[in-house]
Amino acid sequence: MSVRATARIVATREGLPVLASDGPLAVRRTRATAPAPGPGRDPGHRVTVVGAMSAPLGGDRLAVEVRVRDGARLTVDAAAATIALPGRIAAGADTAEPAHYDVRLAVEEDAELHWLPEQLVSAAGSDLRMRTTVELAATARLVLRDEQILGRHGEEPGTLLTRLTVRRAGRPLLDQELRHGPGAPGGWDGGAVLGGHRAVGQLLLAGPEFEEKPARTQLLGDTAVLTPLAGPGVLVTAVAADALALRRVLDEALNLTAYR
Repeated sequence: MSVRATARIVATREGLPVLASDGPLAVRRTRATAPAPGPGRDPGHRVTVVGAMSAPLGGDRLAVEVRVRDGARLTVDAAAATIALPGRIAAGADTAEPAHYDVRLAVEEDAELHWLPEQLVSAAGSDLRMRTTVELAATARLVLRDEQILGRHGEEPGTLLTRLTVRRAGRPLLDQELRHGPGAPGGWDGGAVLGGHRAVGQLLLAGPEFEEKPARTQLLGDTAVLTPLAGPGVLVTAVAADALALRRVLDEALNLTAYR
């Protein structure tokens, strides 16, 4: 039996007027431990997403909706990795239905969101379609981390399709799609893409600071690169042998930008 569930978070300067969830998604107010803000800045609120049951399975439809109101500051993280698992195959069908996971983020004027989930693990036999859509106001700031682990230890990955779309002041800032595993276009694991690595991630930073002082393209070690966007932001893309190495690269990139 498939599951449909949505978690909703609304943050204002004063608090968290909306903090609602059901099914396998539970959201909890936690202690604010976001990266130290600059002088005089409010550390803001922190919410942790807790998995209340195994999900997403094939056929599940999950969603997280976050809105950060004018002038608010919010960090959303997770208690553990998300594992995409195979679902049941219905009678008469050859394969299970894919699971869908939609993340919708909106950050209003002078507001800031740190979206820092744990890794998404694509287990063998799973099929997940994940879509992240971000709407930023002109003066909004964003830190978004996305990490994908292709297969658990010693296994092949499932089918994973992810798309990240970011608009700032109504105009496109970034729109990209990744496909991995069975059914992905040929070469996804070749030397020009992953090169045999099983962890892939990206770190997106956007905000007015990048209009005043645009970043420069630079290599971050042998398997990561920082690239300025055609707008006020930068994208760090990295591959690594495992989740630990990937997180280390992305953390170093965040420290390098001194984005607080």
